[in-house]
Amino acid sequence: MELLGIGSRINHPELGFGVVTNSDSKQYWVVFQDSGLETIDINSDFEIIEIIRDELDVVSFFEVESSLRKLLKKWSDVSEVVRIADKWRGGNIILQPKDETLSNKEIPIDTFFHKIVMVRDRIRVMEQKINASKNLDDQEKIDLQQYITRIYGSLTTFNVLFKEKEDHFVGERSK
Repeated sequence: MELLGIGSRINHPELGFGVVTNSDSKQYWVVFQDSGLETIDINSDFEIIEIIRDELDVVSFFEVESSLRKLLKKWSDVSEVVRIADKWRGGNIILQPKDETLSNKEIPIDTFFHKIVMVRDRIRVMEQKINASKNLDDQEKIDLQQYITRIYGSLTTFNVLFKEKEDHFVGERSK
């Protein structure tokens, strides 16, 4: 029996239509339309719709997924995993107005922290777009970078929420 290469399309009697994304000597990794990624035995009963023969430059599903993650991280505002300090996890922020006739507002710290991280990530994307801009001259880029640095400096108050120091906001450093 000939082994199916990555990209081969099959129809499995129980799992339906799928595409082979990886294989070894005993099984295929197949992404099915309805059930997602499944492993099936090489000797399973299935219909071959289209066979792709292995070539030397074939990449695995893992390699494709890793490359896609790197690209998304570099070029989008998808945030990386940033952890909140353990002492704040599950806590609340209480905003108490001066006027005692008004009620307090309680916000879960985890929600507030997520919004702070999203602000930071969007500022980073803006910074990348400024640096890559072909419409701004060097002096305009420097001026905008200084504004961004000041924004980071204004946000340093929130560093207490971050578990890892390398995730902190950093503004202008004293010389």
